Amino acid sequence: MTSADEVTVDQPKRRRRRGYLVTVGTVLSLAGGLALTVLGLGSADQAVASFDSASWVWSKAKGEVARINGVTAKVDTRVDVPKARGHQVQIVQNDRFVILRDVNTGAIGSMDLTTLQEFWSASATSGIGVRVALHEDSVFVIDTVQGQVQQLDPRTLGKVGNPLRFPPGVAGGVFDGKGRLWVAAPSEGTVTAITPAATSPSAPVKNEPQRVRTESVAQPAHDLTLSTLEDGVAVLDRTNNKLHTVLGSQPSFTSATLPLPGPGTLAPHTDGERVPVTVPDARHVYVAGENGFRSDFAVPGDGENLQPAVAWKGYFYVADATGAVRVFDSAGKRQKDIGFRNPGGPLELEVREGYLFINAPGSSTARVVDGSHAVRTVDKYADDVLGGDAPPAPPEAPPPPPKPKKPVVTKPSAPRNVRAAAGNAEARVTWQAARDNGAAITRYIVTGAGRSFQVGADQRALTVTGLVNGQTYEFSVRAVNKKGEGPARTSNSVRPTSEVPDAPTAVTAEAKPDGSVVVTWPPANGQGLEIRRYTVTAISEGGSAPIGEATEASLTIKDGELEYGKQYAFTVVSVNERGAGSKASPISGSVVPFTKPGKPEGTDAATAGDQAGSISVAWQPSADNGRPITKYVVSAGDKSLDVTDGTAATLTGFESGATVAVEVRAVNEAGESEPGTATAKTVALPRITITGVDPTFNTATVRFSVDAGGGTASCTAAANGVAAVSGACTGIRVNGLKPSTRYTFTVTAKNAAGTVKETATATTDALFGVATCKNGQEGETATYCDKDRDGRNGNEIFSVARQDNGNQVGWAKPGTRLQAYCKKSGQEVYAYIYNNEKRSTWWVQVNYSGKNYIPWAWLNLEGGDKLNNLPTC
Repeated sequence: MTSADEVTVDQPKRRRRRGYLVTVGTVLSLAGGLALTVLGLGSADQAVASFDSASWVWSKAKGEVARINGVTAKVDTRVDVPKARGHQVQIVQNDRFVILRDVNTGAIGSMDLTTLQEFWSASATSGIGVRVALHEDSVFVIDTVQGQVQQLDPRTLGKVGNPLRFPPGVAGGVFDGKGRLWVAAPSEGTVTAITPAATSPSAPVKNEPQRVRTESVAQPAHDLTLSTLEDGVAVLDRTNNKLHTVLGSQPSFTSATLPLPGPGTLAPHTDGERVPVTVPDARHVYVAGENGFRSDFAVPGDGENLQPAVAWKGYFYVADATGAVRVFDSAGKRQKDIGFRNPGGPLELEVREGYLFINAPGSSTARVVDGSHAVRTVDKYADDVLGGDAPPAPPEAPPPPPKPKKPVVTKPSAPRNVRAAAGNAEARVTWQAARDNGAAITRYIVTGAGRSFQVGADQRALTVTGLVNGQTYEFSVRAVNKKGEGPARTSNSVRPTSEVPDAPTAVTAEAKPDGSVVVTWPPANGQGLEIRRYTVTAISEGGSAPIGEATEASLTIKDGELEYGKQYAFTVVSVNERGAGSKASPISGSVVPFTKPGKPEGTDAATAGDQAGSISVAWQPSADNGRPITKYVVSAGDKSLDVTDGTAATLTGFESGATVAVEVRAVNEAGESEPGTATAKTVALPRITITGVDPTFNTATVRFSVDAGGGTASCTAAANGVAAVSGACTGIRVNGLKPSTRYTFTVTAKNAAGTVKETATATTDALFGVATCKNGQEGETATYCDKDRDGRNGNEIFSVARQDNGNQVGWAKPGTRLQAYCKKSGQEVYAYIYNNEKRSTWWVQVNYSGKNYIPWAWLNLEGGDKLNNLPTC
């Protein structure tokens, strides 16, 4: 980047309240009213209602409008709109009013934040091409296609005064900081400032909005875009790359030519004195200051989907289609990006009341950037607002598929269908778009009658005046992109004449469900000469271009020629047998082309592990193609489910372990889309593989593995006579077993599909005891345990559970390790000092000359001398 000077970043300060256009990818259903549920804001809560540093943002998947407090970077108010999915909405706002326009229905809505009253009007036309602008207590609806600007009262949405009329195909419709609405008319090359009429009860009854200033900033038929300033407007002539600055305090405007390599774009409003011009095709930003071009910098990354750079406190913020906002300081040095995961559509950047708010409509988060460029994350779904919890967010759809590689860029092709029609001392030249061959077309060059003209890429029509009637003229047209000029195509020859036909009247247009548009009109009066053809021009926001010709009084515009969801109106020129053309007809009503929705991309299916016979399906939202999507139909086999809320569903009722092929279709007014497809298996019964049993004398660890069948399994293990024990599905220890005992171990695994069992057998280890007799310190006690002797002695072993001389079978030397089998109640034996005063009536059956008994008083069992480790004999 090169820079002529540095920018001093001011500290945040209080600014005059203003509301300029913010186009928000919102969803809103207006049938029967808005049906708002407000969380966190009571009707009497004036302090909250009038709070300044805040912005309303949309959460598309959740169906909520949330107000973010810039100071706290938290949501303080939420408006739940339960039907608000599938539509695009424009939002403008200030501290008192929030104005919404449903692009799909054309309805305009207003919410008064001091009373929470909402008003709705269905007077606007649907589709992209109508804008809404708000400043203080004045609202304007700008029909850019028809060229009509109407003021409304935000309290009631009633009309204020008569509409102001401009040529069809205007651009702009944005307030500056002083409350002037600026509108550009490309067909005239002008920009106009409008002041609103007063809407207070004390205002004069016949107050009207006024055009207070009009400046000719370009040649007619140049493409224009604008960005309002604190006191004025910057207008970019996209045809010749001139940036014109009109300031309210100065009687004239200044101009500067920028070195743009392609068509430039501007943010709706510019904060500060430097105006950033973004060239998406080149991923480059050019900054113009008070004295013209000042600096430029490249935006890293791939692709052309850059949004216009937004200026904020000397920095520049450029939103990318990847979900990142690229940040640059005043010198063009790159700062840390602001990233969003799955933003769900274009990011929305708005400067309001000392903060930059960045919203991702399809994400759960937004960002707040303060005047020092510190970034904070906002959880739009946070439940800590007054009024209760909102419904949970639907699951996220899978990420979209990768975009194809960008083709090789070359010069554009020749324009198509270059035609000329003569008029009285003039000729009208029309053509259809050239192929851009990978780089956006910046302009067309028309040559003829000894002159050359530049025409905007979105205009594609030129009336050449000052010709001589009866003289023959031809015109050539070539397209220009960043690679240079393409080949020219020459029109038919024409002779200007005063014998021109009348223009058709009462042109009508109808959008058909197959994507086509049918334009009809009554046959024109040829004034004695035969009408040979009609030329039809399509008018859209900021542009007009020929769309086709017909020999009859009707033209069907094929699917794909016009953009779905965008407003178009049409004019018709009649051409007689001598090649003379009429003036353009009155403009038709606006229509919005539409067709079936796009195929649901990214369709994915997976096992629903927590439900038997079920699969979970998710998909990316389909392109609505001009009409709102009313539902998605998810089907598999003979099962079908309509989904009207979100882009995920669960299908049930299949067999366990079944492979299910699923289809997802989007539905709108035109019908069903092509299906998105995916395959998944339902959860199957688990399978157990026992790999071994590791016993001790009183426990056993059963080792196994479990195939959970695509779900989540829970496992238990049990032994005969011992209760089941829960544990990990890799191994479970069973306690409370008896030594030297053969057990059958049962492993049970359970998931959503059902329960299965597997068994294994194993014998627990033997339990041993140590014959224990420890001599005393003196006298006879000192040798008591040394050997067997007459009378009673320690460690004597009997065939019965009593000290019966006739049934003694032997004596165990102290320290002898004996296998123990079981326990039996018998004669009490007291070991005195020879075994820690041990006294018991229990005898233990041991392996000594067969199965015989030793008093437990003389036998210490291994493993803690726990008698309960032995079964009863």
